[in-house]
Amino acid sequence: MSDRAELGEVRAALVSLPGVRDAAVHAARHALGGLRIVAHVVTRTPPAELRAALRARLPSHLVPARLHRVPHIPLLPDGRTDHPALAALTPPDPDTAPTLPEESRWAAASVPVTPQQRALLPHALAHRATGRWVQQLHWRWRGPLDTGRFTAAWQSVFAHESILRAAFDTGSGPRLVLHEHVRAEVVRHPAGSVDFDHLMERDRLRGFDLRCPGLLRLHLVDEAAPHGGSPPSVRILLTFHTLALDDFSVAVLLEEFYRAYLAGGRLPGGERRPDCRDYARWLAGQDTAPARDFWSAAAPDTAALTRPGIPGPATRTTGYGRAQTRLDAAAAARLRTWAASHAATEAGALQAVWALLLYRAGATIGPALVGFGVSVLGRGVALDFVQRLPGLLANSLPLTVRVDPGAPLARLLADLRDQALEMAAYEWVSLEQIGAWSGRPPGDELIDSLVVFEHRRRGSATLRSALAAQGISVDAPRPAGTPTVFPVTLQARRDADDGLHLSAVHDRARLADADAARLLGQCARLLRELPHLAGGAATVSDALAVLADEPPAAMACAPAATAAGAPT
Repeated sequence: MSDRAELGEVRAALVSLPGVRDAAVHAARHALGGLRIVAHVVTRTPPAELRAALRARLPSHLVPARLHRVPHIPLLPDGRTDHPALAALTPPDPDTAPTLPEESRWAAASVPVTPQQRALLPHALAHRATGRWVQQLHWRWRGPLDTGRFTAAWQSVFAHESILRAAFDTGSGPRLVLHEHVRAEVVRHPAGSVDFDHLMERDRLRGFDLRCPGLLRLHLVDEAAPHGGSPPSVRILLTFHTLALDDFSVAVLLEEFYRAYLAGGRLPGGERRPDCRDYARWLAGQDTAPARDFWSAAAPDTAALTRPGIPGPATRTTGYGRAQTRLDAAAAARLRTWAASHAATEAGALQAVWALLLYRAGATIGPALVGFGVSVLGRGVALDFVQRLPGLLANSLPLTVRVDPGAPLARLLADLRDQALEMAAYEWVSLEQIGAWSGRPPGDELIDSLVVFEHRRRGSATLRSALAAQGISVDAPRPAGTPTVFPVTLQARRDADDGLHLSAVHDRARLADADAARLLGQCARLLRELPHLAGGAATVSDALAVLADEPPAAMACAPAATAAGAPT
């Protein structure tokens, strides 16, 4: 009885019933040896009512003998039902529904978390109250802003993007649970009612409960009425959790929001949208053996120099700081031209300078390996629509390079470029996996610093023109100061004037403000001076000589309680 076609007919009948969100149907052998149909249904409708409705639609032998109500149907990466996980959700009494506090917590499916999410989840749960895993963007909206239309537009984006309706099942086998409906949280504050900086900090520290969907929210803060007939201005704060989204994803979502707002609050178009289920299926199809082989050799050796400062005393401070500086447009242009002459990019030049600073802090003689983390977009994978896929694809990966004082600086740039090309095929693994594959014991950190060159998605000129036609202009979103999970994170981005903005976000328990400023100043000095060295003949020693008159930054040892901090 009950071949696959018949089971499909039963499921189709179930999901067509009012109030049924999803269903899974299979045949199970009962105590007497025969087969019977068992259905698991995401619904609040009593099983007796479901059976009555099914009897009117199906032959009697296809009406399920058992109907279990469950909160969601867990799926394997390939889209098939995860039967062991489904059994764990099944109540002993088929007429009993799980007790949930609100309708929005009901979900239709779940998928395994990614390797990166699995590695970061325990740390995010442990540090929820610190705001450490929260990111924020803010910008100004000039012109009319209809709150209802704004909220409806975001609600439409939530409806279309499953990652915005996702929550984490934090059990022993963590999963991403995809909910059917989640209310977009948008709050508007009248002018003068809140201080924007205070609101930003309060919202960051509020954090998110990863077990509940809706890991993105917005605040609108009206500014005082302008003078001279200028359009009204509203400051917008967007807060999101880094385990659900990365910066690139938020840029994708913002484009969708603007399209929806321009269309009256409803996202137009019914085109195919990739989501986390597509990515989970792609991950499940990857052979980890080549990645294991690559990272076993490429991960930093235990003897690699990873600290950007010489050993120093305890700082006796806590919290996070940010040092900032800038290369003007002329200096940034010279750097780009110099890097291009060596078949490198600004990002490659930044990595080379950081490698020089790590080597210098190691106070070694002769060639040595240095290791640091680099941020990658994670969107070079062979998956359709990946450039439009919202989720956490950006990753931090270890990069190891040999610094030889007698070698040409051009060779260091080439080695860094080759490393980046080789690791591009394996951007989807986590630092935790890499550490295990390289034989490191748990808690032994691979890297002490991270280098980030921000590649922001360019906004659509068509959308800007359409907004302008409605009297609206919007600034490019700017990131708020975000704590780092490394002792120091070096960030670089091109600014509106085509200069290069540099910042060092640092853990004050490891790096005092003065040392962070010194480290960043030395980085900027090298970036300015490299183009003036003797062309392709310049050596690593020539570059290091630029800083001969400056002492290295000092860096305290990790406090015993936090020495095994989280990767990102």
